[in-house]
Amino acid sequence: MAGERATGDGRPAVVVNGARPAPPVPTVPVRPGRPTPLGARFRTGPDGVAGTNFALWAGGAEGVELCLFDEHGRESRARLTELTHGIWHGFVPGVMPGQRYGYRVHGRWDPWTGGRWNPAKLLLDPYARAVDGDFVLPPEVYGHVRDWPEQHVADTVRDDRDSAPYVPKGVVVHDDDDWADDRRPKTPWADSVIYELHVRGFTKRHPDIPEELRGTYAGLAHPAAVEHLVKLGVTAVELLPVHQFAHEDHLLRRGLRNYWGYNSIGYFAPHAAYAASGTAGQQVGEFKRMVRALHAAGIEVILDVVYNHTAEAGELGPTLSLKGIDNRGYYRLPPDARRYADYTGCGNTLHVVQPHVLRLITDSLRYWVTEMGVDGFRFDLAAALARSMHDVDMLSPFLAVIAQDPVLRRVKLIAEPWDVGSGGYQVGAFPPLWTEWNDRYRDAVRDFWRHALPDVREMGYRLSGSSDLYAWGGRRPYASVNFVTAHDGFTLRDLVSYDRKHNEANGEGNRDGTDDNRSWNCGAEGGTDDPDVRALRRRQLRNLLTTLLLSTGVPMLVAGDEMGRTQRGNNNAYCQDNETGWVDWSLRDDPEWQPLLELTSRLVALRHRHPVLRRRSFFSGRAHSADGLRDLAWFTPHGREMTEGDWYAPAATLGMYLSGRDIPGRDEQGAPVLDDSFLAVLHAGAEPVEFALPGSPWAERYEVVVDTGREEQSGPPDVTYPAGTSVTVPGRTVLLLRVAA
Repeated sequence: MAGERATGDGRPAVVVNGARPAPPVPTVPVRPGRPTPLGARFRTGPDGVAGTNFALWAGGAEGVELCLFDEHGRESRARLTELTHGIWHGFVPGVMPGQRYGYRVHGRWDPWTGGRWNPAKLLLDPYARAVDGDFVLPPEVYGHVRDWPEQHVADTVRDDRDSAPYVPKGVVVHDDDDWADDRRPKTPWADSVIYELHVRGFTKRHPDIPEELRGTYAGLAHPAAVEHLVKLGVTAVELLPVHQFAHEDHLLRRGLRNYWGYNSIGYFAPHAAYAASGTAGQQVGEFKRMVRALHAAGIEVILDVVYNHTAEAGELGPTLSLKGIDNRGYYRLPPDARRYADYTGCGNTLHVVQPHVLRLITDSLRYWVTEMGVDGFRFDLAAALARSMHDVDMLSPFLAVIAQDPVLRRVKLIAEPWDVGSGGYQVGAFPPLWTEWNDRYRDAVRDFWRHALPDVREMGYRLSGSSDLYAWGGRRPYASVNFVTAHDGFTLRDLVSYDRKHNEANGEGNRDGTDDNRSWNCGAEGGTDDPDVRALRRRQLRNLLTTLLLSTGVPMLVAGDEMGRTQRGNNNAYCQDNETGWVDWSLRDDPEWQPLLELTSRLVALRHRHPVLRRRSFFSGRAHSADGLRDLAWFTPHGREMTEGDWYAPAATLGMYLSGRDIPGRDEQGAPVLDDSFLAVLHAGAEPVEFALPGSPWAERYEVVVDTGREEQSGPPDVTYPAGTSVTVPGRTVLLLRVAA
């Protein structure tokens, strides 16, 4: 092996330790080709010869070699000599779909100034549309000598061992699908119910999916999987990352793997491990068939995407793609260019202000919409993408490009509106077109039901669409994606079963994962045979789900929460690609959990039937008619409207009246939108409370629609109350009443 160490002034000092010269590598002829489109595109040349055009942006490089691999792993190379505006390109006749390839990029090894070119490392094409193989991260795939004795300078010592035998390759894919037979659901935001799921985890244990399809795109497309989604009534699935990703070295050393996938390395390639049909390009067609199957069932597909960082981590991370193509061009580097600006907590941050990086991201997004059929995106740590040179900027190039793009501005855009850098918390700050994960909603609902809120002010805002966050700039209530749980953190069942995280299986001494869970174990930590504790937990689950699905905004459910999935207290199951992270489908038929699934389906159906529960405009709180009836009113247990002082007084009970008579807008035929009116009573106290039902003009009679104090929820109770009746609301209960005619 030979190594090369850069000195502090940028001059290399060669370290030689016994490397043998490599045997000569066969070369292949290459024609000039075209600089666009980027990536590998199979086509027929002007002389009728079929082949593939290769184009790679590597603006600071001194040379680029295209490397082709046969079925035995033998390599041949073609030096790309054409350079147009930083793009190296060439057309290779005879290269057909299914061909495996990568790049070797030449340039100066000078980590002190950010230069980390190392042609010994085979690099994945950032535009590869399929990837064959897995990242296992032996020492050979690092651009530096990973095990250098002086670790504080290890990243400056170049490792000259060939990484090609140890890394996946890109695959040439033939684009031959025009989606003519596909019909996108195009569900309006206000009508959406999102279901966050993991392709592998949702299907891996499903008994009605053939074993060979479990854990795959084909498994999610199977009628048994689709049937559950349809019965539940969700309108969109939000898939945890399906871009090709790599497993982190620290996990592989502990015998674990990255399960969630927030470690992307290929922004155009469906993750190969989720394909049942093969990884030599077949994964592309399988993903498309999955999207078609979901669309046919009326379900949109939203991708959770990670454009803020890559799997190459910081200066001690592997060299897999961008780091070896043009480290300075792709990543944010601080004044000490040997290091990386890290707004993500993952070691690096993509430099989205750079035009070619912005192009990489937007080309990827358009590809997944136009050629893979997806309907929207949830952007992980979106604040990192909205940074200009340093600060988060809502006029940043990334947001500006998205706003004017004729493809991207029409799809669903969801921001995780924070990152880990200074000033990164931006809930409520993203511009129109964007919706946001609303963690203020999550925290308020959790705190209310564990009786930890000092008053009900926060709940008032969250239940009615979070107007304090989103009623500006033309934004609507559906700018708020309401959620109580997500992939990270406790499951819904664990939220009411554990006071503390139990992440020992992750191998990090239970230090990983948040300690701010806002959970309550209902009297016992974890599993228990106490029937009273178990009954209370089920009631709390009913309360949380009912609150979520009655709130104004876009509700997001998490796969398995509707039937009591547990991770046994692990609130950071990112590395648990096993039964801890997978959905347990036996719960679906468990008598203890069947009623929860039935209630969830009934609540979703109720939401779909009643436009008053999915408003497109914020409430005004004002009377629109002479009788004084307003579109939204709040009541105390005494049956009177809340005053300013009531909002600040300690309370555990809140009455919310939603008028179906005063819904802004018109239906598709131009007629006014009219609906039933509802009174929701939320009582988080442990003891029963007497609640006086408001009389005229609000109602003459009320009928009970949902009572979470009941164990069985297969249908509404046949109970009607005259207005003015004092109803006993049991401790920790939601009572939803419809105004009867």
